[in-house]
Amino acid sequence: MKKYNPQEIESKWQKKWEKEEIYKAEDRSKKSKKYILLEFPYPSGAGLHVGHCRSYSALDAIARKKRMEGYNVLFPIGWDAFGLPTENYAIKHGIHPKAATAQNIKNFRRQIESLGLSFDWSREINTTDPVYYKWTQWIFLKLFEKRLAYQAEMPINWCPSCKIGLANEEVVDGKCERCGTLVEKKIRKQWMLKITAYADRLIKDLEKVDYPERVKTQQINWIGRSCGTEVKFKLNAKTPNAKDYLNVFTTRPDTLFGCTYLVVAPEHEVIRDQETGIRNYEEVKSYIKKATKKSDLERTELVKEKTGVELKGIKAINPVNNEEIPIFVADYVLPHYGTGAIMAVPAHDERDFEFAKKYKIDIRRVIIPNNDLKSFFMQGSFNGDVEKELKKNNLNYAINNKGGFYITLKLSDLDNYIRIIKKHLKKEFWCEVIGTKTIFIYDDGEIIDVANERDAIKALKKCKEFYEPMNVHYNLWEMLWNCEFYHDILCFTEDGININSDFLDGLKTEKAKEKIIKWLEEKEVGKRAVNYKLRDWIFSRQHYWGEPIPLVHCEKCGTVPIPEKDLPVELPYVEKYEPTKTGKSPLANISGWVNVKCPKCGGKAKRETDTMPNWAGSSWYFMRYIDPGNNKELASKEKLKYWMPVDWYNGGMEH
Repeated sequence: MKKYNPQEIESKWQKKWEKEEIYKAEDRSKKSKKYILLEFPYPSGAGLHVGHCRSYSALDAIARKKRMEGYNVLFPIGWDAFGLPTENYAIKHGIHPKAATAQNIKNFRRQIESLGLSFDWSREINTTDPVYYKWTQWIFLKLFEKRLAYQAEMPINWCPSCKIGLANEEVVDGKCERCGTLVEKKIRKQWMLKITAYADRLIKDLEKVDYPERVKTQQINWIGRSCGTEVKFKLNAKTPNAKDYLNVFTTRPDTLFGCTYLVVAPEHEVIRDQETGIRNYEEVKSYIKKATKKSDLERTELVKEKTGVELKGIKAINPVNNEEIPIFVADYVLPHYGTGAIMAVPAHDERDFEFAKKYKIDIRRVIIPNNDLKSFFMQGSFNGDVEKELKKNNLNYAINNKGGFYITLKLSDLDNYIRIIKKHLKKEFWCEVIGTKTIFIYDDGEIIDVANERDAIKALKKCKEFYEPMNVHYNLWEMLWNCEFYHDILCFTEDGININSDFLDGLKTEKAKEKIIKWLEEKEVGKRAVNYKLRDWIFSRQHYWGEPIPLVHCEKCGTVPIPEKDLPVELPYVEKYEPTKTGKSPLANISGWVNVKCPKCGGKAKRETDTMPNWAGSSWYFMRYIDPGNNKELASKEKLKYWMPVDWYNGGMEH
């Protein structure tokens, strides 16, 4: 028997398959189609890794099976080749990004062909080919025409060493992927794509696609749609030419009477606007500098200790009670969520509760459970057989291993429970009931029903065991928080019934929401609003290796699009493609390329020197596979109609 020689035998058949084009898809076929798509590779200098082989061979088996079942199968391949990884590789190895890309693609193709995968190589695409990115630029122009591409000042990940903006994916453990320097947040003018305009449709259209439920859930959570209210808080500041109010988004307007402070993101414009009115501005500026070194994930991590600095010298006015409340800057608030400012209701939000305890801010309960009360006491604080009386009166309790009694009550049980406590409470002790009401019962028979801050201070002072040695550190709610049994009531985050809320008292959550929204709208200090976690896409990079943005800036006409007939705007070849010290793209240094005539008036103009992110080309590649040789349009409508949608995709779930 002849020995199997893979190099000889596999090479022979691979050449035969290629010559006979047995894997070539037909654009016009009477067969039913199957479009099988894989996440196309980024051709790095390292070549293929086992992850490529694993996913490609699995999808190759599907493609072969579908062909044998009689389908017209499109199984294409191409290269996602623009972006920072290639630029980093080029800088490290002293080879131009264009040459590095060609070299890497050549090696990738050789390796893929050696695997014998059944790709239709006649449809090969390359995002760095001007023939391809002509249409990436065309898509950008269409978005610009519809005002879906715009410029705005945005906080971005900034590497102070490389002097470039970084995508979240280019930040590793808070450091620049390229050089390892700690990344900061910096405000820069960026080109943006208005994907938020499609937020609702991105959710609704999930009904039309056959995605796994976990993928749909991920997209819904990524969009993060929430219905709520935008509330206007007036500022008592007198800073010239600055806004005299703060807009805050909340999903719980029913808790407005419990708002005791506001928090703004370090990037919020109010800090810059009110600079002269903030007495501790240097302290605030120092805090902001530290905050810019943290990633969004670090800033919003639930378990981390909350930090902040009060903006001394300015206060906000709560519109429902005209109470002046402090404003803090804190890094746990992000600039791109809602308005970049939140109203803090510490009795009904765990994050706000921890913050308020730390900075000794008033904690005011305005929502209570529908009909629930809790009480806790130690066995040694009572005379007589308390347990026997609890049983006799059918009151629910449990005893922990230290002899502590955990009691749960209904409001109808309260009077009976107070009678038992007053009868058996020892001298020097007190007992609390927390929930629908907050009541303290003392050994002298006094009962304090806590309805406001004054009552809370009085109740705390009578708890001498705690107050006298620790009054510097404690407020009433802090003291009670030490008993974990009360956590869910002291910081009650669910729906319930309003208290301490003036005209909302006694209303259940949904009715209270409707009433307060109506009141805010009548007073013109608030309105219904929908908010999204989703933010517009930062679409520009200060890199060299990317698609040029097809716009010019004219002294007379402003920002002007390049005519479609002049596309593509080709990326010029430059010797120096390293980042500049100014933070601008290396393209800004090529005066012969930058300085042009305005397409509109013929006057002096300058090209846009930011480039697109590498995701620009990879956002639409699946459509170009359908008609890769078309130079008149992105792809033929007839062919798109035949091949779309993709029938089977293998790639990142986030795609």
